[in-house]
Amino acid sequence: MISHEGDLTAIQIAGNRVKTQIDNFWSLLRYDVGVDVCIVLFAGYASCAWKEVLDLSGAFSGFAVMTIHIAVNYRFGAVLLVFFFTSSMFTKFGEDKKQKVDADFKEGGQRNWIQVLYNSGIATLLVLIAWKLVGTQDYCLNSKESGLMTSLIGGIIGHYCCCNGDTWSSELGVLSDEQPRLITTFKPVRRGTNGGVTKAGLLAAAAGGSVIGLTFVILGFVTTNCTFNLALRQLLLIPISALAGLCGSVIDSLLGATLQYSGFCSVRNKVVGKPGPTVKKISGVNVLDNNAVNLVSIVSSDGLSDLCKNLKCKYWLVYTLCSRDDSRTE
Repeated sequence: MISHEGDLTAIQIAGNRVKTQIDNFWSLLRYDVGVDVCIVLFAGYASCAWKEVLDLSGAFSGFAVMTIHIAVNYRFGAVLLVFFFTSSMFTKFGEDKKQKVDADFKEGGQRNWIQVLYNSGIATLLVLIAWKLVGTQDYCLNSKESGLMTSLIGGIIGHYCCCNGDTWSSELGVLSDEQPRLITTFKPVRRGTNGGVTKAGLLAAAAGGSVIGLTFVILGFVTTNCTFNLALRQLLLIPISALAGLCGSVIDSLLGATLQYSGFCSVRNKVVGKPGPTVKKISGVNVLDNNAVNLVSIVSSDGLSDLCKNLKCKYWLVYTLCSRDDSRTE
């Protein structure tokens, strides 16, 4: 009997050693992956800046924002770079066609510090709050353990889903052969009209949001230590992110159609954003510019969860779907 108990104790000790070695291996793997991700993120940022995607002020401010994101959480840096890289790529895509319809078109689409601030300022603030609360620890989305952190992470993801969805929609929708329709009246309008939407543009918005969610989830499989069921539930973030991207684009279009002036200039033969003697009004009033519209749409999207609980969108949905009891796997 004593020998049998001794054998069981030896097996338990051996099992604990194996478990410790496995845990150490995964910890080392996560560290190695984190270092590699950090190198790739900074290399990607440098590549984009070198290609003159940013002007000097944008490059310095973008570097500061990227450093904060990566220092706090590799995944935050990854979603920022995905937004930055893809939006810049699509801004340059189809420049010849965009130049014909957009009076404010700037070749190369260089971004300055103001645009960097408008597109990443709120998310950076949320990242700093997360750092203040838990440091650099990476979290699975699970409100049962930490509802506040799940909400903060969801807010950061939702921010970039909104930005990326809106950018993809604007930059790709204008290239569609489909006739745009004003989102407030559904009447046909000229390409380049603020608030004009197409099916292709709305699909691009959903795709832009889903790419952000996909990046966060896939990278999280190797940087976090979730139970199996909880890890699977992280996949719910991808369709939620698609919805967030779509919501961001729709809100931006609503603001553009109402608070941003659009008119057709008979001299330049283009849609312009300011009234004039040769300009025939199409829609909106001259209250907000593009940067202000982007900022308001981001803030509105981040607060949309409190206004549309039936839709359960953005980080409120993340908070709800990830709050189920995970005790069955423990």
